[in-house]
Amino acid sequence: MSYEIRPLHTYTGSEVVGLDLSKALDRETRDRLDRELAERGVLVFRDQHLGPPDFIRAIENFGELMEQQVKKFSLPDHPIVGYISSRDLADPQPAAGSKASVRGENYHTDHSNFLAPPKATALCAVDLPASGGDTQFVNVQAAYADLPAEMREKLDALRSRHVFQSSRSPRKFVALSDEERKAIPETEQPLVVSHPLTGRKGLYLNTGRMEGIVGLPDAEAASLIDGLMSHATSEKYEYRHRWRPGDVVIWDNRTVMHKANADVPPDQYRYLYRLMVKGQPLT
Repeated sequence: MSYEIRPLHTYTGSEVVGLDLSKALDRETRDRLDRELAERGVLVFRDQHLGPPDFIRAIENFGELMEQQVKKFSLPDHPIVGYISSRDLADPQPAAGSKASVRGENYHTDHSNFLAPPKATALCAVDLPASGGDTQFVNVQAAYADLPAEMREKLDALRSRHVFQSSRSPRKFVALSDEERKAIPETEQPLVVSHPLTGRKGLYLNTGRMEGIVGLPDAEAASLIDGLMSHATSEKYEYRHRWRPGDVVIWDNRTVMHKANADVPPDQYRYLYRLMVKGQPLT
């Protein structure tokens, strides 16, 4: 199968042109895509138009799929497939002038509170608004490499506790019952992780879930996390994806952080399928 890979940004993202994800991919192609995903963080496939079964088969090229954490946002007929919509957190009685909230509207990496967070997350566009709803990505490996050597050495030794929702979370999370909350894991993660395929180091940050830094006073930890987030989310490292019908986008949660944008007009709708690929404990 003839295809080409085109860079989308200096550090972040590649577009794969000429592949039909509804067709079986050979081992050589799967290996090349997996390497490109690890190195560039984001792969974009245009004009795919996949239903849930084809989307499942397409993303299985990148590994074994994992269950959705919040079951209420899963497809009844294909529960391994989640969905993201512009109405997931809609307030039935919004206050005048209030701002809409969407899931994932601040930079983060998915399910960082899991002992083995997802290797990758993928979205498939189903319904799109006429404007708004972009997804942004930043390369945390490039951000780490740009830090001074003494700062990198300090960070390499630090760990942070990751919970379902931190006390300093800048965004609204899905409301869960007490029983659901008890089933959600929490763990300590390195502040810097090494990619198992490339060996490259990258910052591992998620202000929605990070509960301080082990061994540091709260104020010092908060200041360090805020400074690292400001550095890592610089436009220098960013690829901004403007969705088109038929788009499939997959990203590596060890290489990039991502965020959604809560700017979809209230009279329009944004709806995407979501899959996650199983990962391994971080080192």
